Amino acid sequence: MLKTISHNLNFDVKSATNCPPKLTKPKPITTWKRNNLCFDIEEVKLKNKLESVTKSAFGFGVSAALSFCIFFHAPTALAQSLTVAFPVSRAPEVNAVQRTLVEAWGLIRETFVDPTFNHQDWDMKLQQTMVEMFPLNSADAAYMKISGMLSTLGDPFTRIISPKEYQGFRIGSDGNLQGVGLFINVEPRTGHLVVLSCIENSPASRAGIHQGDEIVEINGERLDGIDSEAAAQRLRGTAGTTVTVKVKDSSKSSYIREVNLSREYIKLSPISSAIIPHKSSEGQVIKTGYVKLSTFSQSAAEDMQNAIQEMKNQGVHSYILDLRNNPGGLVKAGLDVAQIWLDGDETLVNTIDRDGNMSPINMINGHAITHDPLVVIVNEGSASASEILAGALHDNGRAILVGNKTFGKGKIQSVTQLHDGSALFVTVAKYVSPALHDIDQVGITPDVQCTTEMLNSPKELSTKDKTSISSLEADSCIMVAEHELDMESKGTVS
Repeated sequence: MLKTISHNLNFDVKSATNCPPKLTKPKPITTWKRNNLCFDIEEVKLKNKLESVTKSAFGFGVSAALSFCIFFHAPTALAQSLTVAFPVSRAPEVNAVQRTLVEAWGLIRETFVDPTFNHQDWDMKLQQTMVEMFPLNSADAAYMKISGMLSTLGDPFTRIISPKEYQGFRIGSDGNLQGVGLFINVEPRTGHLVVLSCIENSPASRAGIHQGDEIVEINGERLDGIDSEAAAQRLRGTAGTTVTVKVKDSSKSSYIREVNLSREYIKLSPISSAIIPHKSSEGQVIKTGYVKLSTFSQSAAEDMQNAIQEMKNQGVHSYILDLRNNPGGLVKAGLDVAQIWLDGDETLVNTIDRDGNMSPINMINGHAITHDPLVVIVNEGSASASEILAGALHDNGRAILVGNKTFGKGKIQSVTQLHDGSALFVTVAKYVSPALHDIDQVGITPDVQCTTEMLNSPKELSTKDKTSISSLEADSCIMVAEHELDMESKGTVS
């Protein structure tokens, strides 16, 4: 049985008849095409392995196989082609996932940051996964095989999510969802799902779930091997429905409790702000603009620019940017926010591709909307785009960093929607700060540490909420930030 698949992503999958006649018989062959001449490289070990597996598992050899050529549009003058043969599933839903598998495999092959694919034969891995997928009867089981293939890359951030999960991801980026108000992520060293932050006054926050807690079960199902998007999808659902979560308290190593959470409409407004009046050591009343950025959504830069402009109009002359418990989001949004504070052609971040080539991302004739003193507050929950922004502002001499060492996620992912509506997240680059400081699994150490008595982020607030302003003034990290701003102002005067 032969099957022809074609699509128009970054590579084309075409019928085996487009290859030389010698290759139309389905068998594992790798063909490298150079100047319209095909040189066949018989993969004897691969051929024998595939025949052995298919005969023992399915009772036939590779003659019942899916065969096609994959032509990659490489950035070289010499075209490359790869001919592969696979057993075709008789289950239509699994057959459809086989195409998704080829799409995902091809994107990894072209763009994954590690060109050794974690020191394994990536072409062989496709063969193996397709054979493993053959006897399955459900799409869910077939998707698990794709996830298993991706897990061999050793990168928890490279993953596939279902169409439903991708819809949820897009909702989160756009700023609206129905759920319990948790930001979660897989801790790379342990593989555990940990809470990065809770949205204030959300069901999770009201239930006493805190940053650093581990999510152990959702609705009675263990989360071993489940990525953060899959877990988040289980937490989301129609407003008014409930979800049961088992939580391991970060402050009590062996204490696990069960919590019933009622889902609600969650508005992911990325910005909250306030004006904090305080007296300097010289007795002058100074207005400090406080901006809390909770996530890097599409509107983050525009909303921040509006907030800063409004505070400037009210006589603010110094700023505190709070990135605590901000898990990241859209990298572009982080770069856009950086340009609000910086001038000229400054380097915002350096990316390192799969070949080890480093490329700076620079501003072009940037114009900051304010040059007033700035302090950025970070902590263990500040990750990804938060670290890019903090590094850009710190290394360019624009801001002092206060707080605790950041999470340490120095990798950038691309997100590609596949033909069936699922999406593939691929780590395509590493990044280092403008001053070439490594961030991945290291984090950023702030200039000034603050005490641990009040490290939780302040509540969402408005500029007219005096109670909230009082809570800000009692936050030890904000007190340290205000002190740094006062010292910087004195330095400027002298």
